[in-house]
Amino acid sequence: MARILVVGPHPDDQELGMGGTIALLADQGHDVLLLDMTNGEPTPMGSPEVRAREAEAAVEALRGGAGRAGGSSGTPGGGSISRVCLGLPNRFVEHSIAARHRVAAVIRAHRASIVFTPYFEDAHPDHVAATRIVEDARFDAKLSKIEMPSPPGVFDGGSAAGAGSHPDGHGGRALDAQRFPPVYPKWLFYYYATHLRVVPSPSFVVDVSATMARKVASILAYESQFVANQRNHGVVEWIRASATFLGSRIGVAAGEAFFTREPVGLTGFGCLA
Repeated sequence: MARILVVGPHPDDQELGMGGTIALLADQGHDVLLLDMTNGEPTPMGSPEVRAREAEAAVEALRGGAGRAGGSSGTPGGGSISRVCLGLPNRFVEHSIAARHRVAAVIRAHRASIVFTPYFEDAHPDHVAATRIVEDARFDAKLSKIEMPSPPGVFDGGSAAGAGSHPDGHGGRALDAQRFPPVYPKWLFYYYATHLRVVPSPSFVVDVSATMARKVASILAYESQFVANQRNHGVVEWIRASATFLGSRIGVAAGEAFFTREPVGLTGFGCLA
């Protein structure tokens, strides 16, 4: 099954844009890693500690509910969903060589064959910068004879580093190129974030009727953003309405839209909705 990386500039972006698809992919047996570029703070009602707890609660909701055996990252379909934060500064995400290499290291460590990132046109500068970073990091991840910092978090208990320190100071140690050799994700797909009020014509729409409830639960897990903050009380209903509209375009109850700049190959037409 595929190893999939879903990048969000802030915790909650992935859930808002493609939470139903994340749950569906895991149910189909795929290994999904959510990469938060920042911790999302500061916000009016949040804190770094609160957002970290909410982000993990959101993952649990996408998996299908709390209390999975042994704290497993698995889902009922045999796939997995995990999450890691890169730690870039919220509101100050900038396209740079250092940022590209940090994301490329995650791509290599996860062995990602599919990468999702926000659509490249967006009202939020962090989203635009994050996607530029991801696009270039996809290329950087395939380069040999290049030093990259050890990625954070979930790779063998966080011990993805090899000997030696990395010159940019991020991660403290260099990525072990023997354990995590170059890789080039075959697919790069874009999901649509809520900051973009007009959704351009998508390349395809995924049927998320079976996982829409888990998407909504994952969004509501961010209580500081969508419950405590009254200004955002209408977001969930907007998400539901958008999913209903997109689903109607393909004849299902709920859908999520995606864009690609590259042709999508089919081996048959049996999977078409």
